[in-house]
Amino acid sequence: MSAFVKIDLHGLRQEEAIRVIDRALASVDASTYQIQLIHGYHRGTSLRSMIQQEYSFHPKVKRIIPGDNPGMTVLVIKELY
Repeated sequence: MSAFVKIDLHGLRQEEAIRVIDRALASVDASTYQIQLIHGYHRGTSLRSMIQQEYSFHPKVKRIIPGDNPGMTVLVIKELY
């Protein structure tokens, strides 16, 4: 896996998005810093809320931050120093 992973969740239902995100989290390695989840803005707010609820206490996620735009949420796996 690379240092910054981008996953496009457009068009996925919450259950499908969870499976995709869980698969990505299962495959992170020492080189992965962030998983950038692109969920969209207008219709992606339910996915954004689900991400914050489901992954706030995930053991591999240090913290959740907003992305560069309102249609992206970032799962921080390892802090950049």
